[in-house]
Amino acid sequence: MTGDKEEEKVIVFDLNGTFYNKSSKDQFYKFVVRKQPKRFKFLFEMAYYKLLHKMHQMRQTEFKENFFNYLDHLQPDQVKAFAEEFWQEEYPKNFNQFLLNRFNKMRSAGVKVICATGGLELYVKPLFDLFPVDGFVGTEVKYENGTYKVEGKACKDEEKLRRIESYFQDRKFRIIEAYSDSKEAILSEAEKAFLVDDGEISAYSE
Repeated sequence: MTGDKEEEKVIVFDLNGTFYNKSSKDQFYKFVVRKQPKRFKFLFEMAYYKLLHKMHQMRQTEFKENFFNYLDHLQPDQVKAFAEEFWQEEYPKNFNQFLLNRFNKMRSAGVKVICATGGLELYVKPLFDLFPVDGFVGTEVKYENGTYKVEGKACKDEEKLRRIESYFQDRKFRIIEAYSDSKEAILSEAEKAFLVDDGEISAYSE
């Protein structure tokens, strides 16, 4: 990522608690339960996995697989249809309006805007039919024997950087701005880094 005129300028942003004001994994669960109330039964199981993860008793990838058990036996096309409706309800009212305007302005100026999220690509991707971006990386899953399994690693921390580099392949790029609600690797790689806390944006320094 050394500098020259051929480099592509990039803005990278996290989704949950950053561009989207809420947690999509929690809100999407509530939406799915509205559609299929019987899936409420997964609530206590999800709370258990959250606790294990918080206590560092469960790896991030394992947590993702188990937390999303509430999607078991929902075909990918059905999850996509739910996700399309979910994001239509959420966008744009529950998004950070400053960032929305900032990203649109920078895209118009030729800067690439990339979303890098730990959320499942399965249900996040339909958002970008409503709000176009230049690239999107999230946690990849495959539907197998009635459940969703993470392919590779959950898209967190260093894995986000690896996935972004893979997206650009051999093209040179530099991250001129990065936004997240937590201290993570993409902030350290950016020329200008920002933390988002309850919608408030502040400069980040290590």
